[in-house]
Amino acid sequence: MICPVCRFGNFPGDDTCANCGADLWNADTPQGITTFRGNLLGLHLDELGAPEPHLIDAGASVEDAIGRMRAEGVDCLLVTDAGVLVGIFTDRDAILKVAGRPIENRTVREVMTQDPVILRSGDPVAVAIHKMAVGGFRHVPIVKGGVPVGVVSARDVFRHLASDLD
Repeated sequence: MICPVCRFGNFPGDDTCANCGADLWNADTPQGITTFRGNLLGLHLDELGAPEPHLIDAGASVEDAIGRMRAEGVDCLLVTDAGVLVGIFTDRDAILKVAGRPIENRTVREVMTQDPVILRSGDPVAVAIHKMAVGGFRHVPIVKGGVPVGVVSARDVFRHLASDLD
């Protein structure tokens, strides 16, 4: 049994840590699921103040998408078809799927990441962190009824966490 306080390896069944004396009585008992409450991880995304999404139509040219990203200083565009989210086009997509290849007559639909992982505005920050960490994403769209209403970035989450530490 590893002591949760000092990480000392105790014998299974010990009630106290032989190294630091910490109580081990319930250390190996499964605990109930914790909920995320409080300002740090429980804040809902609608309260986080995620910026308005930058949208582009799926039929737009890749050249237009890259030009808009450069001009607007953004790392991603949410791709819509008839107002409904169908994908996301990020700087990573531009590098991995477009760089060094001809882009004439190519549409965003051809190079976007389809069916992106999404969040709802009522989801807590903890859910956003989890989805970003598991999927390796830096941007996750916030959707209401299939329509993108925001995009949360790793930068937004870190900024929130850092502001709460002050």
